Amino acid sequence: MNNLTTIKAVLEDATCRLDASSDSARLDAELLLARTIDMPRSYLFAHPEEPLDETTVSRFREALDRRLAGEPMAYISGTREFWSLELMVTPATLVPRPETELLVDLALREIPRRAEWRILDLGTGSGAIAIAIAKERPLSSVTATDVSAEALEVARENARQLDVPNVEFIAGDWTGPVCGRTFNMIVSNPPYVRSDDAALDALHCEPRSALCAGADGLDAIRILARDCGALLEPGGALLIEHGAEQRESVAAVLREHGWSDVACHADYAGLPRITVARRD
Repeated sequence: MNNLTTIKAVLEDATCRLDASSDSARLDAELLLARTIDMPRSYLFAHPEEPLDETTVSRFREALDRRLAGEPMAYISGTREFWSLELMVTPATLVPRPETELLVDLALREIPRRAEWRILDLGTGSGAIAIAIAKERPLSSVTATDVSAEALEVARENARQLDVPNVEFIAGDWTGPVCGRTFNMIVSNPPYVRSDDAALDALHCEPRSALCAGADGLDAIRILARDCGALLEPGGALLIEHGAEQRESVAAVLREHGWSDVACHADYAGLPRITVARRD
């Protein structure tokens, strides 16, 4: 890139460089440049011949190099949209995925609009699930736990920025911080990747502890199956996100620990993604 070049030239060069490593090279380039110049993407389309100074180009190249190294766009921009909410994300949290919106959708189908339910989100990370549910059901109260203090800082800030007061964040490992309390529903997107899964190489920027769950990817789900029943009101539901290939294994673990009405729901790509179970 020259010391003085245009928006169009910068985008073309960046798109070529990203082609080999990104399925959305042009979009990535546009988002990075729009963030660098603090303008909407539409500005890039309207002013393709506008020159960029050396300082701007240098800042853009720094962001581009991070993307070329495999860093998620969400970490570079510092935000990610989830359930039409703009969430702050950092390397202390997983990047919220679109398929996790199904977990929110299924939860909201069960929670009456004017209900004053108590809902528990285990392993909240950025707070995406807890905040989305709390936002949609303002009369209910949502409690969210996470073992990572850094992640909880992000979650609390997201709730503050989005003005969602009916969610409480508590530090601790899984159900430990809420022992003795009861809830109408429990939701969780726990770690479920096998420790030897080759897919982890592409996820090297995200916290390993929020991804990996032992040799078969079920360690965290076993804990939930074992401990969540004592926290649920009679008839209450447990909703767990898991890998597309884990449907039968998750069902078996849940039934082993006395759960009934075990049913798996496919995500928007048609893959088995969320299992719902109940305690009588």
